[in-house]
Amino acid sequence: MTEVEAVARGPQVWPLSVKAYHALGEMGLIPEQTELLYGQVFHKMSKSPLHSFLALRLLRLLQSLVPAGYLCRPEQPITCQDSEPDPDLAVVRGREENFRQEHPRTAELVIEVCVTSHDYDRSKLRAYANAGVKECWFVLAQDNQIEVHRQPAGDQFAERAVHGPGGRLTSSAVPEIALDLGVLFAK
Repeated sequence: MTEVEAVARGPQVWPLSVKAYHALGEMGLIPEQTELLYGQVFHKMSKSPLHSFLALRLLRLLQSLVPAGYLCRPEQPITCQDSEPDPDLAVVRGREENFRQEHPRTAELVIEVCVTSHDYDRSKLRAYANAGVKECWFVLAQDNQIEVHRQPAGDQFAERAVHGPGGRLTSSAVPEIALDLGVLFAK
């Protein structure tokens, strides 16, 4: 390729593998507060007080509902094909010891709290579907609603529904998890 051809094509992006992302992170070459999505490193947005409040309330509510044999992991990575997102909460099968050497590769349920990050959080859906995550909830803080994605099929989810305000939402992946949306969004 000539220099002119290279300039005409424009800049190229060299995607990182999950393995390279880990190696660069261990060497201190990847900044903190990042996540890998589709081979690219993204700096995570700072969290508003409302985001932190809802994430903590959800964590407290879920910890009392998650059955034995499952873990509720706050802001911990899930290793996907070419991504390693850090959902606000993830319910995974197993015990802490199962994840001593590597992160989970799927989850029963992931939850993303969306205050100002709707588009960015939704961009993770393809990674979650490819990883076989059974269910994704997007907590739409401003609307007191939860957008639910279920039935992963390839790189998308076959089912989408919006719940709330009010009512009760039961996870199809972990039926013991049933949230009263009025309690979640109570001021």
